[in-house]
Amino acid sequence: METQVAAPLLLLLVGVCLARREEYYDDVPDVGFTSQYGPLWPLPQKFQTSAVVFKLSGASFRIVDAKESSSGASCALLQNAYRRYFNYIFPSTKKQGHNKKKTFVSALSELQVWTTSADSDCDGFPDVTSDESYQLSVDSSVAVLKAAKVWGVLRGLETFSQLVYEDEYGAISVNRTEINDFPRFAHRGVLLDTSRHFLPVKVILANLEAMAWNKFNVFHWHIVDDPSFPYLSRTFPQLSQQGAYHPYTHVYTPSDVKMIIEFARLRGIRVIPEFDTPGHTLSWGKGQKDLLTPCYSGASPSGTFGPVNPILNTTYEFMSMLFKEISTVFTDAYIHLGGDEVDFGCWKSNPDIQKFMEQQGFGTDYKKLESFYIQRILDIVSTTNKHYMIWQEVLDNGVKLKPDTVVNVWMGNQLEAELEKVTGAGFTTILSAPWYLDWIGYGQDWQKYYLAEPLSFKGTDAQKKLVIGGEACLWGEYVDGTNLTPRLWPRASAVAERLWSDKDVRDVNDAYSRLAQHRCRMIQRGIPAEPLITGFCPHEYSGQ
Repeated sequence: METQVAAPLLLLLVGVCLARREEYYDDVPDVGFTSQYGPLWPLPQKFQTSAVVFKLSGASFRIVDAKESSSGASCALLQNAYRRYFNYIFPSTKKQGHNKKKTFVSALSELQVWTTSADSDCDGFPDVTSDESYQLSVDSSVAVLKAAKVWGVLRGLETFSQLVYEDEYGAISVNRTEINDFPRFAHRGVLLDTSRHFLPVKVILANLEAMAWNKFNVFHWHIVDDPSFPYLSRTFPQLSQQGAYHPYTHVYTPSDVKMIIEFARLRGIRVIPEFDTPGHTLSWGKGQKDLLTPCYSGASPSGTFGPVNPILNTTYEFMSMLFKEISTVFTDAYIHLGGDEVDFGCWKSNPDIQKFMEQQGFGTDYKKLESFYIQRILDIVSTTNKHYMIWQEVLDNGVKLKPDTVVNVWMGNQLEAELEKVTGAGFTTILSAPWYLDWIGYGQDWQKYYLAEPLSFKGTDAQKKLVIGGEACLWGEYVDGTNLTPRLWPRASAVAERLWSDKDVRDVNDAYSRLAQHRCRMIQRGIPAEPLITGFCPHEYSGQ
């Protein structure tokens, strides 16, 4: 009897596995296809190349400031970038097979960098209005990179480094090329979560470097949440002393935060911190007495706590002091204030909250209580001269928002209707919903990220202009320093091209050819980016 049952079950399992493999192979792009654009990622807006090839020598080639440049040798940001990219180019990237018919002309001696604006932003920080456009010309014995601002120079240096290759004879080479490039969207971000698992600083820095290679320009730092509070506050040090996983080894000190912000700035990346309230705050309550709402079981306290207590004056006194500090530590014009996933159950159980609801005329609509709290927080942050971002629930629940609020859309259900609603209300919008990279799919799941179109919703041209970009989000429930980087790359690269390149760049076969080479380039530069499918890189990751 057991054998009779087991045999059909075995056949069923085999059938399921075969169907799964068949579905997987249906999803595989043409691995033999070679893109005419070689290994460029993300693809530039306008690109022309030829079979004319120039050789480069590490002994003689230099990246220098053009005489006409407004920045000059005094710009430390650019000098730092020149050294960094020289080291990427020599030794060069891997062999490329897309230019076998070559006509060698001469050696390329220089890449001359020319910032054309009187104020190149050399000592400043990038922002949402930063000009990242550039022009790159590789011709004769000199290549020229022109950009109004240093941010465009950084993007152009990355592109130039991707054009350089080692041919089949071992010569470091670059083809005659003309590029005119600029991003499609101004906000191209990666969210990392450092609360659910602490991420060592070196892991954050390595991924900021990889972000620059993919032309991302925003690090959305979801720094604290329910599990832990690793941000070491000067004003309230007890928050991390009591709320971090460990008060000394698993915290970000003021010097750590300063270093991360400066490292990001040198790569044209904004750092936007998120301090999410009133939910997602259990770790806050460990170090700040009476901050969280006591939950009740019947007429007695249950001993558990819920969201931030919105009815106490001490709550807002604390928040005023904390956000005043945050506004001075983080240089970006924006702070992300969260506001998502507030569980009303604890508020409903608390008799003091019930009495407050009655006094305010809120009835039993706890969205009104949430709005009451959020409005106070928005007013507090406004006094620090910072702008704010919020998750979409804040708008959905009817909070009165300032016109310059940025709404972060993350819920996938009825996504297009939500985008139409948010932009229809006149708010600047960032899209995260299609790009939750913590959801793992078998096979070529990068393709669904690649093909997601931010502007596919119904709306006027004016509404669509309000969508300023998007973010790839890697939440940390199952991610720490051991697996974050390979899980993020090259899957986030698919999002990077969608947000940078023209909307008509959608050929999956072409993208696969370039992405496979880009992944190998990241491997050679020291990032353990996971494979797309079976194959190999000329320079395999060694862990060093």
